[in-house]
Amino acid sequence: MILAAIDIGSNAARLLITEVVHTPGKKTQFNKLNLFRIPLRLGFDVFEHKRIPPVKATMMHDTMMAFHHLMKTYRVQAYKACATSAMRDAVNAPEIIQSIHAHTGILIEVISGDMEANLIYENHVAENMTTEKGYLYIDVGGGSTELSFFNNGRLFSKRSFNIGTIRLLQRSISDSAWDEMKDHIKEITKFQQHVIAIGSGGNINKIFSLSKKKEGKPLTIDLLREYYRELENVSIEERISRYNLKADRADVIVPALSIYINVMRWAGAEEIYVPKIGLSDGLIQHLWASLESSKEKQA
Repeated sequence: MILAAIDIGSNAARLLITEVVHTPGKKTQFNKLNLFRIPLRLGFDVFEHKRIPPVKATMMHDTMMAFHHLMKTYRVQAYKACATSAMRDAVNAPEIIQSIHAHTGILIEVISGDMEANLIYENHVAENMTTEKGYLYIDVGGGSTELSFFNNGRLFSKRSFNIGTIRLLQRSISDSAWDEMKDHIKEITKFQQHVIAIGSGGNINKIFSLSKKKEGKPLTIDLLREYYRELENVSIEERISRYNLKADRADVIVPALSIYINVMRWAGAEEIYVPKIGLSDGLIQHLWASLESSKEKQA
């Protein structure tokens, strides 16, 4: 079965197309066929003006129409489309969603921060965790950061904070918001001696790629600090040319690093693993589980 997930974030929109291979008695396989990313950058307008401007609305329409055609080409049998922080804050989101649905057939659901954290948890990141350690899953986006903490092999806490890379660039995050996140992290990890971080998001994926680390090996917090200092001290143009960064990655990668570093520091985590999974993958897992549940009810 071919499934698709559309994730409309504050910095970019993504279309993930996945083939699901289900053989009775064996573990279901999720094979990624393709991932398309369009840098809509909705958050830069929404977090300042609370609205999606006409030019960005047109870009959204064009992107969703392109996604519609791609899903048709790949013979996608079912899809799920979700929008996160920027669309949550945009006062004109409902009319844009309605228009997109009318013109492309794609129905977009604006999900809450808690739901976003829950969908990221759908990746089953806890399956290979030991009970001796605590694991803090950190997903940093343009508008929000989702934190899920696993203790004794079980999900202990999941929460979303309106702290993201674009908000940080726009200096729209208050000290109280940072304090709230810090207090939450310290509270959920206070009885855990050894915390391991798991990171997702385009920025931490890029840092992992730059590090040349082997798949499955962690990054240390000291290495993240080195990259932070290194990138912060060069211009955006130099980041693009020297580190081969795209323009829409070069400006947000430094604030992203500051969020990861702060979260790890408050949790007492010295290492972070980067399995290259995110909301789109969680959407696929959630969609598959829903389809299987429907089959069982009909049987």
